[in-house]
Amino acid sequence: MPVTLRPVARSEFDLVAHIQVEPDQTRYSGTVAQAFEENEDGVDFHAVLDGARVVGFFKIDRLYHESYGFAAPDELGLRAFMIHRDDQGKGYATAAVAALNTYLAAQYPERRAVVLTVNMQNFGAIRCYRRGGFADTGGIYPHGTAGPQHILRMELPQT
Repeated sequence: MPVTLRPVARSEFDLVAHIQVEPDQTRYSGTVAQAFEENEDGVDFHAVLDGARVVGFFKIDRLYHESYGFAAPDELGLRAFMIHRDDQGKGYATAAVAALNTYLAAQYPERRAVVLTVNMQNFGAIRCYRRGGFADTGGIYPHGTAGPQHILRMELPQT
């Protein structure tokens, strides 16, 4: 399934405002509205598109290493990854995760990897991230808001 990824400016909330996950998934990803309200330094927004239709949203944290000691300064953090609830189960998440490798390398050429944490009970997300190219580091982040989390990392190609 071909998808494209693109940056989303803070002024483009309306582009992604419709993205919602199932209520039990918000404990893992939060909401798009929360992402925009938090106004975090070093965080960029991105959309997942099927043609011209936006089907997903995620944040890239350029300062991830400041909050998470397991990340290096030249690594990005993937946060709040979500596919709209009506589009889940159609392959968009796996396709988007697989596209991250070349997309993030082009958007952030000075970064060598992207890191994330995923709740140990979120089996679907773990499977999706692994299929998309992330490797389990074997580390556990014990302080997740919804419980302990696996630490996953994907190396980015260097140009």
